[in-house]
Amino acid sequence: MKLEFNFKQSGVIPFRKKNGRIEVMLITSIKKKKWIIPKGYVEFNLSFFESAKKEAYEEAGVTGTNETRELGSLKIEKSAGVCYMKIFSMEVEKVLDDYPEKNIRKRKWMPVDEAAERIDMKEVSPLILSLKNKLT
Repeated sequence: MKLEFNFKQSGVIPFRKKNGRIEVMLITSIKKKKWIIPKGYVEFNLSFFESAKKEAYEEAGVTGTNETRELGSLKIEKSAGVCYMKIFSMEVEKVLDDYPEKNIRKRKWMPVDEAAERIDMKEVSPLILSLKNKLT
C-alpha cells in the first residue's frame, strides 16, 4: 500500500504595469524548463503569502509590495498525495540581478494573455487572466 500525504504550497504571480498594460513574469522549472510561477512549500512560521514572497525572491529575483490579493486556491492531485496551494498576486517593485536561483532558471516578462497560454500549470491560467479585471 502506498502512503499518501497532504501538503501546502503557495505561489505568486509577479506583475508590473508597463505602457498602460499588465505584464506577468514567468520562470522556468529546473528540470523540464517549462514556464511556471514562483511557488513552493509553505515554510514553518511563515504565512502562505510570506512564503510566496520568499519564493518570488529566491526563484525569480523579484521583490514587491505587500498590497496583494489572494487570486485563488487550487487542489492538485500528485503522485505523492494532495497539494493544497494558494496563489497570490504581487506587484513587482524591484527586479534583482543577483538572486539565489539565477543560474538555474530563466525569467521572462509576458503580456497577461501570453503568460496564461504558455504556463505549464493550466490550473493557474484563469488566475493570470483574472489580473486584467482585478487591476484595471
